[in-house]
Amino acid sequence: MNAGQRRREELAGFLKDRRARAERASHGLPEVGRSRVRGLRREEVATLAGLSVTWYTWLEQARDINPSRQVLDSLARLYRLSPVESTYLLSLGGHGEKSSEVTSEFTPALRRLLDALGFPAFLLGADWKIIGWNAAYAELYPRIATLDDTDRNLLWLIFTDDQLREMLPDWEAQSRSFVGSFRAETRGWISPAGESGIVARVSEASPEFAAIWKEHDVAGFGTRERMFQHPKKGLTRYEQHNLTPAVAPDLTLLVYAPR
Repeated sequence: MNAGQRRREELAGFLKDRRARAERASHGLPEVGRSRVRGLRREEVATLAGLSVTWYTWLEQARDINPSRQVLDSLARLYRLSPVESTYLLSLGGHGEKSSEVTSEFTPALRRLLDALGFPAFLLGADWKIIGWNAAYAELYPRIATLDDTDRNLLWLIFTDDQLREMLPDWEAQSRSFVGSFRAETRGWISPAGESGIVARVSEASPEFAAIWKEHDVAGFGTRERMFQHPKKGLTRYEQHNLTPAVAPDLTLLVYAPR
């Protein structure tokens, strides 16, 4: 399956999920049967969004068609998508998508930047592989230096490393947040994050991840509080910041500034 088909499959799944979540009453529609208050029919979506039923059906069938930005904007309004979700929908429709030609060059300048920071910081590649970190991060999470290179991936570690799970007092909420951020940041259908890459690997290793991934949630990867239950320091609090290096725009620099 090529990148275009992966994108269309993800678009189809995303639209189906949001259609199933839609509250009928908020669109002035009656319940279906005795208790169904959520979920719209395709015909209802088409009418509310001003589309033909056939065209919308083709979108949910992952047909090789190119929806306009106006069509996607209409669906975003109908499903009451957040700004992050709307951006994601547009990318799935081929508007403003990230390039599949990614670069992950860990330059000497970036190495010096990491080393100069006195608080935990690390660099993520396009598929969330951890390609560099500083001493403060190694002190926070000592296992990072001894992991196999194939396991040094943030998404993999969140769902497979028992030690890291114990360090996160709010693991359940954090893990879901990470999945939504991964989907939004990597555009989950783009290689190497797609079905042949890290998504498939984590899905096979973690039923929890596989179930969350199927929910098609999308979240921003922005500033937030992070808490760690460190085995020696106890509960520590940080403010997470995400930066994009100008010299390597396909990398993400994560820093944990002490609260």
